[in-house]
Amino acid sequence: MLSGVTGALVLLGVQMPASATGLAGSHGILMALGFLGTVIALERAVALDRSWGYLAPGASAAGVVLALGGQPGVAVAAFTVAALGLLAVYAALATVERSLQLAVQISGGGAWLAASLLLLAGVPVALVTPWFAAFLVLTVAGERLDLARLGGLPVRTRRVFVVIWAWFMLGISMVVVWPDLGVRVAGIGLLALTAWLARNDIARRTVRVGGVTRYIALCLLAGYVWLAVAGVVWVAGGMDSTMVWMDLRLHALFLGFVISMVFGHAPVIVPALLRVPLPYKPWFYAHLVLLHAGLVLRLLGDALSISDIRIAGGVMNVSSILLFVILSATASALEARRRRRLTAKSSLARAKAAVAAA
Repeated sequence: MLSGVTGALVLLGVQMPASATGLAGSHGILMALGFLGTVIALERAVALDRSWGYLAPGASAAGVVLALGGQPGVAVAAFTVAALGLLAVYAALATVERSLQLAVQISGGGAWLAASLLLLAGVPVALVTPWFAAFLVLTVAGERLDLARLGGLPVRTRRVFVVIWAWFMLGISMVVVWPDLGVRVAGIGLLALTAWLARNDIARRTVRVGGVTRYIALCLLAGYVWLAVAGVVWVAGGMDSTMVWMDLRLHALFLGFVISMVFGHAPVIVPALLRVPLPYKPWFYAHLVLLHAGLVLRLLGDALSISDIRIAGGVMNVSSILLFVILSATASALEARRRRRLTAKSSLARAKAAVAAA
């Protein structure tokens, strides 16, 4: 994550040490596969609870080390191994439960594998990026589908989802041969998926509840807004490489949608992965607001061709991710200290009771 956001600052034109300039070219891979891919693979390995399942996040982390060490080709090979490992984990999970939501997530893992193989074949990163997007979008969509079914999904609603899923994958598959058309077709899929999620996701109801439940719901709903923006841009702009279209096409989805999902799922995922508490704190809204405000400012700078505004928005985006880590770590540390104090008080009380009884 740190190497990825450093590369982002270099791309924005922020003054950085000379040693950091090499990270600019790897920014997308480091964020999509190195950071998010490792986290997703680690989450699935924890769910499987088998030692071999950690091959996937281990290979992905190794890919980051290789990329930072100036071995991009070997790094992509490691990411390919990670994708294969993730698919193996999904296959093991499928022996326990076969479901539509798991099939969607498996297709996301397949998109990761396809992206890695395309990079190994020398396909330009710009043409591979939609596959990165498919990996992350389908992973999130599968998870949200899993929760949506708890509220009871009619068969017809599930069938509509399958049609949207197939359409989106059709568009992504077309990108390598017909890039512009493929992105536009996939963009229609993104818009349809946004409409489906907005109608069926439980976040519509849970946003009325307070505390962490509302925070998570707002993260999700804000992310869906940006997913819709990404869909519109993919349909209208295709693979247009001008700055404003490229920035919108990439960052509305990867920042506005994906990172908002990361913020929203962190209170649930972090305790499961790291075995540490992460209680909700009202200050979590700080990094959420900073993320979305920065993205609006960044895209406004693009639209007005004012680089200072664009850079300021980009720096806000990077700052929101770093602030997320800092505030989460602070909340976790405070909760751990509180629990230690409660344990100490409980032990002291039991000791006093034992002495009194004696």
